[in-house]
Amino acid sequence: MKLLILAGGSGTRLWPLSRANQPKQVKPLGLPVALDPRLNWARRNPFGGAALSAGHAVGNSTTMLQQTWRRLRRQYRASDIFVSTTRVNVRQVQAQLPELKQANLIVEPVARNTGPAIALAARILSKLYPSEAVATVSSDHYIANEDKYLKVLRAGEKLLTARPGSLILLGIKPTYPEIGYGYIKLGKAVKTAGPAAYRVSQFTEKPSLARARKYLANGSYWWNSGLFIFQPAAFLKLMSQVAPSLARAAFKLKPVQVKAGSWRVTEKSFSALPAISIDYAVVEKSVSSLVMPAFFGWADVGHWQTIYSILAKQSNANVALGNYVEVNSSGNLVYSLSKRLVATVGLKDTVIIDTPGALLVCPRARAQEVKLLVEGLKKKKLHKYL
Repeated sequence: MKLLILAGGSGTRLWPLSRANQPKQVKPLGLPVALDPRLNWARRNPFGGAALSAGHAVGNSTTMLQQTWRRLRRQYRASDIFVSTTRVNVRQVQAQLPELKQANLIVEPVARNTGPAIALAARILSKLYPSEAVATVSSDHYIANEDKYLKVLRAGEKLLTARPGSLILLGIKPTYPEIGYGYIKLGKAVKTAGPAAYRVSQFTEKPSLARARKYLANGSYWWNSGLFIFQPAAFLKLMSQVAPSLARAAFKLKPVQVKAGSWRVTEKSFSALPAISIDYAVVEKSVSSLVMPAFFGWADVGHWQTIYSILAKQSNANVALGNYVEVNSSGNLVYSLSKRLVATVGLKDTVIIDTPGALLVCPRARAQEVKLLVEGLKKKKLHKYL
């Protein structure tokens, strides 16, 4: 199996920590990791100042990209792992992943969402490994149980061997009505020699809150983890059937390896691909996909509420990284990246992200709306804050 780490996202909902030239996947967020004694992982507050508040998860200085790489390296060779990122983030990726082989680095000239990113990678991998299993792995996902996670990857590869040409999704049991994920409706069971698998009866990307609540109550809908397993040649064929405009532009790409070894395409040819997620472009339209329910403790670290949920050991606990003191405050997430002391009195369920250049304060329940704030900064041409 080959692994494709997607590391080109901008992480706008984690502003102001995540910026265009330093997105969330290359920033230390203090998330807990499954420590491996063979690896020298620092266990400290990555933001300086005081350590994490007593009783809360221990911070660490590894980034989500590094955690993703090290998780996969427990089972796969470095030569089997590819990384797709944007030109602006290439140096950071290379610095953080010294094991990454240059021939396995795919560089997008500009960010065009996951549809073009995976289309470009599939074009390259179809030449190298047309029939081999490929798993797309996001660089911004939290995995609580790595052993189970790696076991599911092995099971997915076996399922693809038994049913070649399929697009395999990993489904996560929903715990609340999240509107930022895709929802998979489980169809008829598929006979397998391994873990349970089902046909995808329906796929809905980012439903309304009302619909998400119905899906949660129904019990037959599972979150899409964003991890797909496929054969590159078969995926390109599927893309031609359900996303012809994306496929036509993708087949015009002429990926080449530069002297350093990384794969690149021209900005003009890549910009011709529609900026669309793979979920909307392909997955939502595919009628022959399979889904494997997975249980390994998963979270898409897309906004501050998710980070709070991962780090908080109690529902009303304060989670603080950096210098923070409080009086009668609860349920707050505080990141202090500046030298300033953050202090709160009687504050509840609030996100406070203090960086040298910008300060964010918002209710935890409205963390999704940070993306709208970033869009507003773009409209006002406040680029120095992006």
